[in-house]
Amino acid sequence: MGRAVTVATCALNQWALDFEGNLERIVRSIDLARSKGARYRLGPELEICGYGCSDHYYESDTLLHSFQVLEKLLESPATQDIICDVGMPVLHRNVRYNCRVIFLNKKILLIRPKIALANAGNYRELRWFTPWSKARHVEEYFLPRIIQEVTGQETVPFGDAVLATKDTCLGAEMCEELWTPNSPHIDMGLDGVEIFTNSSGSHHVLRKAHTRVDLVNSATAKNGGIYLFANQKGCDGDRLYYDGCAMISMNGETVAQGSQFSLDDVEVLVATLDLEDVQSYRAEISSRNLAASKVNPYPRVKVNFALSYPDDVAVPTCMPIQWRYHSPEEEISLGPACWLWDYLRRSKQAGFLLPLSGGIDSSATACIVYSMCHQVCLAVKNGNADVLADARRIVHDETYIPEDPREFCKRVFTTCYMASENSSRDTCDRAKLLAEQIGSYHINLNIDVAVKAVVGIFSMVTGRTPRFSVYGGSSRESLALQNVQARIRMVLAYLFAQLTLWARGMPGGLLVLGSANVDESLRGYLTKYDCSSADINPIGGISKTDLKNFIQYCLENFQLTALRSIMSAPPTAELEPLVDGQVAQTDEADMGMTYAELSIYGKLRKIAKAGPYSMFCKLINMWKEICTPREVASKVKHFFRTYSVNRHKMTTLTPSYHAENYSPDDNRFDLRPFLYNTTWAWQFRCIDKQVSKLEKKEGISPVEDVD
Repeated sequence: MGRAVTVATCALNQWALDFEGNLERIVRSIDLARSKGARYRLGPELEICGYGCSDHYYESDTLLHSFQVLEKLLESPATQDIICDVGMPVLHRNVRYNCRVIFLNKKILLIRPKIALANAGNYRELRWFTPWSKARHVEEYFLPRIIQEVTGQETVPFGDAVLATKDTCLGAEMCEELWTPNSPHIDMGLDGVEIFTNSSGSHHVLRKAHTRVDLVNSATAKNGGIYLFANQKGCDGDRLYYDGCAMISMNGETVAQGSQFSLDDVEVLVATLDLEDVQSYRAEISSRNLAASKVNPYPRVKVNFALSYPDDVAVPTCMPIQWRYHSPEEEISLGPACWLWDYLRRSKQAGFLLPLSGGIDSSATACIVYSMCHQVCLAVKNGNADVLADARRIVHDETYIPEDPREFCKRVFTTCYMASENSSRDTCDRAKLLAEQIGSYHINLNIDVAVKAVVGIFSMVTGRTPRFSVYGGSSRESLALQNVQARIRMVLAYLFAQLTLWARGMPGGLLVLGSANVDESLRGYLTKYDCSSADINPIGGISKTDLKNFIQYCLENFQLTALRSIMSAPPTAELEPLVDGQVAQTDEADMGMTYAELSIYGKLRKIAKAGPYSMFCKLINMWKEICTPREVASKVKHFFRTYSVNRHKMTTLTPSYHAENYSPDDNRFDLRPFLYNTTWAWQFRCIDKQVSKLEKKEGISPVEDVD
């Protein structure tokens, strides 16, 4: 009957404003789709210009170059006899829209503007685009002359419509529209649309994949149909890693799964599916059919083309599969590693430098770089010519083939242990052993000469010499001396990043990696302009708890036995003097809270939108078995005081891989003041009143204040 359709979706590693590279990857994906028999190809959101153009969307250049790429696509032999669905910005009647441009054989069929824009968290689409608010309405769009000359069309349909081919009906929705309560696919399905497409720019967050997959499958579980999901992948120029997961679903079940993390710039999924299965599935859902009889119809753009072939009885169709999810530890191992690779190759640097302290955070960062080296070697082994070419350019050797992750790590990764008189032998040994096991080029140096020189300048000018607390100094003196050590490490990190390869007779420079985790940043437990200040930070969006689990994962999967002692050691900054040769300073004692508590505070503050009073009210129930209300009040107050005192540090936070929804990233995710009234007088007074009420109810004598 001619009802077996072959359709393709893809994940592309597009780069903002890289029009030439983006065009090449789009054409390659279309070629692959055609070679596998597909008659329809769906690509990611805004794939022509790249999703992360930000304020470049305001520029007429971005619109012009997008149409120039579209012109090349229309003229390309690769786009013949296949419906191509590409994403780009379009200006219609002086209003900028985020659009899908759907074309076939040098003719534009429909320009479909996005209806629901993503405008929360990392997304700011309403800043650059306007949502199309005219449901089921189509207008004429006058094409630019360069497109008219190719298509022979003066105007094309622009708006909320669907495509009616000879054998089926297709409807498009875009990214955020899948996540809205009243998604377009609901009414489109009721109006007879059988194939739904979703072009996305969806980024990675730990433990998010199942939500996305459930949404795609549920889109057709109630209503029947085929659903194609395309997504961007990789780092397209900022803190986000777009994690692919292209997929095809039918009648609520996954039939094709793409990778979440890989170094392949182009990944195409193709599935052959029987539209009779959609009709059969819908036939017995009486509630759906009753609703369908009342739905307002969509405008249909007729297409003289079929997605199936007349004689398709013997054509095999795809069967449902079980989605394979990564564990959080695997996500940490793979996501930031792919992000680092994109950043390294696109920045045209020669590698990374990491101040390796021998603690969990810097060790986790080192393990992520080692995982990156694993991914590179695996991709080359699997025949990825792009990765091989990038690796050869990075190491400046046109004959080089990366086969051993440790050997490749030696070429692109430098670690540096910066000892002071306050450093222990244990951390030095741990850093050295880990560097040996991953294969990095390791440097041991001592910063005491530089520290004494800087403090000496202060003493010479003021006539005063600051001392640590253990030697009778004030807390101000002790903190200043700790900060001098931390900041000198940052200066030395950049010096060695610029000149280490020069000293070794090798070309290029190194990117400096930071290693402050999301909890430390939230609390502000870091020195402004210390080693947390770097070029990029692959763990800045990951919690201490998840990093500990990741270290255990690396110990088991990479056989890095050095991590065993790193895991068992208490986290410490090693900035205060040793006591009897042993570390006396620990992170949690310094902070006045545990890392587990910090994660809870962070999630309540950001995800649950809790201020001091709301957080207190939630925690007195969460912690009722372990803390009195008065103790909870003291903890909440301490957190908000220290958080607000240190919030200014977030304005200079190193760009970090976004992996956690309670990230304090000040750039665009977590927008807050950085000059607070740190007394929180009104808020804390509300907490005190509630504590008094609870204690009175329990028969406890009231105390004057809660601190």
